[in-house]
Amino acid sequence: MARTPARSKEATHERIVETAARAIRRSGYDGTSVADIMKEAGLTHGGFYAHFASREAMLAEAADRAGAESAAASARIAATVPPERALQSLLQAYLSKEHVKNPEIGCVVAALGSEMPRQAPEVRQAATRRIKEMIDVVARQSPDWGQPGAHEHALVTAATMVGALIMARAVDDPKLSDALLKAALKHLVPACD
Repeated sequence: MARTPARSKEATHERIVETAARAIRRSGYDGTSVADIMKEAGLTHGGFYAHFASREAMLAEAADRAGAESAAASARIAATVPPERALQSLLQAYLSKEHVKNPEIGCVVAALGSEMPRQAPEVRQAATRRIKEMIDVVARQSPDWGQPGAHEHALVTAATMVGALIMARAVDDPKLSDALLKAALKHLVPACD
């Protein structure tokens, strides 16, 4: 069955957004050019404006896509274990050496958090929506879900997760990187020690 022009354009648009979502996590917002994304997607630079009104519009979709991918991955991890182990499994996957080494497929908040305040409003809106979703995923896995203080606990857990991952990626000392991950796990889920 032949693709219709609209379907082909939609598939191309999706390829650009997917490429941009990886690129912003790998290189940051400022390190991600339209020309580089289009080239990586196997397209010409000239075709960009057939899909986006601006670079910021593309970055907003890319941030939204990256956040959706992170949230979906977290939900999949939590769904593979009994509910009482969901938070522990989620934290162990998030605070893993693999996640440290692969920012381009990992959490967009940890990869781009310090850059977000300087982005266009539509990019920040996408980031805010996905950060709220991340906090909600953590909250729903917590044993105190529905209890007073549960939301605050989820806020602290999410902030600790992101902060530990950022620091583990920032240092050039593998032992310190591992120690940061282990300390955060031990603090967040004492059964992880």
